Amino acid sequence: MAAPWAYVDTSALLQRYIEEAGAAHSRRLLRRYRVVSSAVAPVEATSALWRRRAANDVADADLQAILRRLVDDRSHWELVDLTADVLDRAEQVIQRTGVRTLDAVHLASALAVQAASGRGRAMQFITADARQREAAAGLGLQVAWVG
Repeated sequence: MAAPWAYVDTSALLQRYIEEAGAAHSRRLLRRYRVVSSAVAPVEATSALWRRRAANDVADADLQAILRRLVDDRSHWELVDLTADVLDRAEQVIQRTGVRTLDAVHLASALAVQAASGRGRAMQFITADARQREAAAGLGLQVAWVG
């Protein structure tokens, strides 16, 4: 039987590559679930990694190795396209929760996957972002906090 899907926000995806608080828990969950995330997640992750490099938190050699792993890993992820439906949902999420743009895109993507599954069960939503955790719970997603 295949592992179940879970929506994984970029903050939690990055914990696969960067050692920080919650990373061990995040890695355990990433082994247990198949990853579904927004199509923006790889771009957002790459940006975050380059910012960490600019701040001297990540060495050049480490950054290049992480970026190669990111490319390899993403071939195993299901990425949700930025469709008109997802963008409409993101606007609704912002109006309802006040979250930032990319957080709204992730939440809307998770809600779209949950709705498309037709199972009526809450989508497991893995995040290390406190504001996103609160918004996800308020939207009825089942939150796994890894922060």
